[in-house]
Amino acid sequence: MKLYSLSVLHKGATKSNLLKSAYDLSSFSFFQRSSVQEFMTFTSALIVERSAHGSRASVKEQGYSYNSYPLPPEYLCHVYVRNDSLSAVVIADSEYPQRVAFTLLDKVLEEFSRQVDSIDWPSGNPETINYKALDIHLAKYQNPREADAMTKVQAELDETKIILHNTMESLLERGEKLDDLVQKSEHLGNQSKAFYKTARKQNSCCEVM
Repeated sequence: MKLYSLSVLHKGATKSNLLKSAYDLSSFSFFQRSSVQEFMTFTSALIVERSAHGSRASVKEQGYSYNSYPLPPEYLCHVYVRNDSLSAVVIADSEYPQRVAFTLLDKVLEEFSRQVDSIDWPSGNPETINYKALDIHLAKYQNPREADAMTKVQAELDETKIILHNTMESLLERGEKLDDLVQKSEHLGNQSKAFYKTARKQNSCCEVM
């Protein structure tokens, strides 16, 4: 079981704004980490933009791999968008317990909203936002059994409806293509975009075979 990233964002009218993020990319080689981190940032922002206020959702996604640039073979993106537009996303492997992931998101957003003034949410960025606990939470929740015991998961969370999307594409609007969003993304560098394009092409060839 593994958590790869934890992000806090603000959901704007047309796009999301990354406020703070933490990553554990120790399972990737040094040369992979930059592209993997960019893709996780891109994915987190996209999911928040496509999720409704007051909703919790989990999105299944297949990782892309090409030569020395593997992403997780299958992973889940858990998102919680509050009614006040403050949002959080945790990216985990498929074995990580969903209930614990959403407990983490609840805890982070509650803590963040107490420490960071809401006036800073729409325009803040990771350099200007003073919230230092994200790395601590990401490390602590790597062991879901300990984390679950420490947080004493709230009973009402079990009763909350969590939407499950089987693919990232299911979040997109009619006529939208993930390939186009990748190419337009401000979160991805040219190397990451080229890698994505090549990996998609290779994965398509493997599916045909």
